[in-house]
Amino acid sequence: MKTTILFGGESRERLVAVASAQGLSRTLPEADLWFWAPDGQVYLASPAALQGHARPFELDLPPQGAPIGDLATALDVAAREDRVLLLSLHGGFAEDGGLQALCEAKGVAFTGSGSEASRLAFQKILAKGIVAKAGVSVPETIALADAEAALAKYGRLIAKPAEDGSSYGLIFVDTPADLEAVAKAAAAEPYLIEPFVKGLESTCGILERDGEIFALPPVEIRAAAGKFDYASKYLAHDTEEICPASFGPEINAALQDQALKAHKALGCRGYSRTDFIVGEHGLVYLETNTLPGLTAASLYPKSLKAEGIAFETFLRGQIALAAARKAG
Repeated sequence: MKTTILFGGESRERLVAVASAQGLSRTLPEADLWFWAPDGQVYLASPAALQGHARPFELDLPPQGAPIGDLATALDVAAREDRVLLLSLHGGFAEDGGLQALCEAKGVAFTGSGSEASRLAFQKILAKGIVAKAGVSVPETIALADAEAALAKYGRLIAKPAEDGSSYGLIFVDTPADLEAVAKAAAAEPYLIEPFVKGLESTCGILERDGEIFALPPVEIRAAAGKFDYASKYLAHDTEEICPASFGPEINAALQDQALKAHKALGCRGYSRTDFIVGEHGLVYLETNTLPGLTAASLYPKSLKAEGIAFETFLRGQIALAAARKAG
């Protein structure tokens, strides 16, 4: 099978996806590059054009290669040419199960979780209910109509898109006036409101390899300005990401245990990354990412390195898993 890196996409996380693809292409230079552009079309891309794209977290990559067609057409080509797709995609149709369902229907091998697990994990409120039944500690979900009373009770809330990632659209609710911003945002897309939990953010990756599913070393995040939003993740220079996390053996073991429970409860495959707050009363689940970022600044590669797993070994293992699942 011919390995093809499918990257980009139409969601607002497409910039991170392009940055991920830069690392993937450097690691697997023999892989073909298919760029799913914001216009919905898929284009051939050259390594030189991809690697020469500066400021990928801020600027869109312009399509330069020959067009293949729309996404459905590109998947038909992938099926006909027996390609395995290494997905460098985040958010929207690329991560909510839609793309995965198309691949499954067309018989295209692809890396990461299948359509059902992707759909469940992408819908944060639904995911919270599922992982809670598996023993994962989740925060309360607050309805917009109850948000003012909840603010008075808890003192601070946090609101975020219910179906998005990379910390886009975070709203910290400190006053009743902030609820107006939440209401406006919720009119445009579904929003999730929760009590703000004071503590340190952490994340824990899960890896499937050689028939075993296991947790990687957790990452402790000390965000610039105390907020781990898009700018802190990808643009700030003073965000600290410590791996293995320095919480101590008991907390790190709990992070690994709960991340593994979330991965299995949602039916993820290949790899995932689950985010938590480590607060004074223990862990609080935030979300599970079925296609976590793989950029040089991303958290999952840091965990691989701490575990002693080379990035190339990880990628080739995921490609082999994808091919085996199709063959099986």
